[in-house]
Amino acid sequence: MPTADGGDTMQQEHERELAGDVGSAAPARMPRVPSPGNRTRLVLASALMLFVELALIRWTSSNNLYLVHMTNFVLLASFLGIGLGFLRAKAGRDLFPLAPVLLAGLVGFVLAFPVRTGTGRGGQWELVGLFDLPPLPRPLSLAVVFVLTSATLMALGQEVARTFGTFEPLEAYRLDVVGSLAGIACFAALSFLWLPPVGWGTVAVALFVVLLGRRARPGPALALGALVLMLGAESFVGTFQWSPYYKIHTTEMAGGLVRVEVNDTPLQTALPLSVIRRSSPFYLYPYTYAGSRDDVLVIGAGTGNDVAVALDQGAKRVDAVEIDPALLQLGRDRHPDRPYSDPRVTTYVDDGRAFMERTERRYDLILLALPDSATIVTGQSALRLENYLFTTQALERARSLLKADGTFAMYNYYEPWLLDRYANTVRTVYGTAPCVQLGPSYGPRQQAVLSLRKDASTGGCTTTWAPRTAALEPSVDDRPFPYLASRSIPSFYLWMLGLVLLASVVGVRSVAGPLRTMRPYADLFFMGAAFLLLETKNVVQFALLFGTTWAVNAAVFAGVLLSVLAAIEVARRVSFRRPILLYAGLLAALAAAWLIPQDALLELSLIPRFLAGVTIAFLPVFIANLLFAVRFKGIGSSTVAFAANLLGAMVGGALEYLALIFGFNALLVLVAVLYGLALLTGRRHLVVPRLAQGSHARGRS
Repeated sequence: MPTADGGDTMQQEHERELAGDVGSAAPARMPRVPSPGNRTRLVLASALMLFVELALIRWTSSNNLYLVHMTNFVLLASFLGIGLGFLRAKAGRDLFPLAPVLLAGLVGFVLAFPVRTGTGRGGQWELVGLFDLPPLPRPLSLAVVFVLTSATLMALGQEVARTFGTFEPLEAYRLDVVGSLAGIACFAALSFLWLPPVGWGTVAVALFVVLLGRRARPGPALALGALVLMLGAESFVGTFQWSPYYKIHTTEMAGGLVRVEVNDTPLQTALPLSVIRRSSPFYLYPYTYAGSRDDVLVIGAGTGNDVAVALDQGAKRVDAVEIDPALLQLGRDRHPDRPYSDPRVTTYVDDGRAFMERTERRYDLILLALPDSATIVTGQSALRLENYLFTTQALERARSLLKADGTFAMYNYYEPWLLDRYANTVRTVYGTAPCVQLGPSYGPRQQAVLSLRKDASTGGCTTTWAPRTAALEPSVDDRPFPYLASRSIPSFYLWMLGLVLLASVVGVRSVAGPLRTMRPYADLFFMGAAFLLLETKNVVQFALLFGTTWAVNAAVFAGVLLSVLAAIEVARRVSFRRPILLYAGLLAALAAAWLIPQDALLELSLIPRFLAGVTIAFLPVFIANLLFAVRFKGIGSSTVAFAANLLGAMVGGALEYLALIFGFNALLVLVAVLYGLALLTGRRHLVVPRLAQGSHARGRS
């Protein structure tokens, strides 16, 4: 058993097991780390590591638009860095004091070389850098972000690993999960409070100070100070505010108008009705062929333009749904017509699809009002906040909420191929080509409104949609990617993933020596890849069932970690004579999740839907982690084994992009295949030695 501070005896044993496994200098004896004690240290270090990872995923994409659609780029870099850090657990050099320096360097680079939307030479919107200069080339910008992120997380990962290795494997894993839960809870709390990046930086700095202890030197101390100053300048210089989803920038324009940008991309301008009638009449188009407009539902209400128009058009009740509370607040405070102060308006801070699934009200007019989030749900899943609004199932639900003579309308600035896709989606749901009303063009995009009544009539509109080319297939809930023109992985993604995997092989080879040293843990590698895909599937399923909100995402990740913690506790207390039966149970749980249609869950009321969703999602997670915990329980070198699992998760993150072709449900098939490979490569670990069986039997008698 380990001693109270982690145990030198076990540590020396781990060092002997690892000798020759890691291709670095001869492993030095791990030094005792400063106070606080090892248990607290491991929890704090794990919390810091996950907190920094979450903060970087959120923060970098708000300053570098190259990352907006590279959904899990920073996540892959983080997994690689943490894996390398665990492989360096026994290395002589302590990297943790470098972590503040590397993190400050990453923050400084992103602030010095941002990529945002600006006005180009021809007056068109284009990507620009600082002071509207050309941005760095995409490959260079992404390469620097990837290297600095990996290096930062490697230093943090080594700190976790050095303490991780002083415990028995399951105890170390348990403490790591507890720390990860603390990191998620802290980041979720800061999001709830709308704190800017300086708040995130302050939390990270406090944890760094505690963990560095006597290792704090002038270099790390200066880096921590610079980190707070840089994030403080970004947080307080200019008219920025940070919601749970966006970095929001407001600009006062002539005539008292307010322009809103989110994540350095123009979103909307709060316009008075007089300006809308004169220069933006397409806000009025949905009412041209609508019947009654007494009860109106506005999805994507934003700062209130669409709500103000609905009121002006005679609406007696307007339900305004907006996912971002900060945008609603801006509308309340700064919209010239103050539409949210009107007693006829009821506001809802919610995901639009989730609201439609929950409400029982019926409407004369339902508007999808310029819903374009410019942000992703998480570091996983390739989902933007609005993707589930544009599927055939979403439009079918909207149709069911219309009164007998009600009208559905959606409008935005569309490229021609995207307009064709949405029009074909409407036609698929209603069986009739929709009315299309076109406004001015802005570069490749054109103002357009698609509308149709519940009875599939156009209300007198004669300009119905006709496809320019072969109509693109509609998006569906299992593959909700309206912005992807075909079932393919974009070529740049393939190049990026290939280079990331190549860099990973080179990095692992440099740190750990020949890759064959990790061969004993091949099953854990496949488990890591499979589990990342399983986690991704859960993220998107809960986003569909309960909304793409930050709170739902935080709850899913916390639920996954709680399932992991439960599996660890079971593995610590129960001895499994035939672990192979766990694989059979996992296969059955995956089959159930694959066979049960998501539409069936959406038809349930909220509480049964929650119970069914949790069971279907977390039963495979629990069994998968029980398998991992049983295997990890008797591991020889816990840090190398954990590194193999993390590197497998990185490969799983690359495989996640297959959902762009086959849909998310197909990921469950891939999960089953990967766990099958784990079974084949780790089958020798599934047999409990006879001596161990006898000792277990004696212990129970």
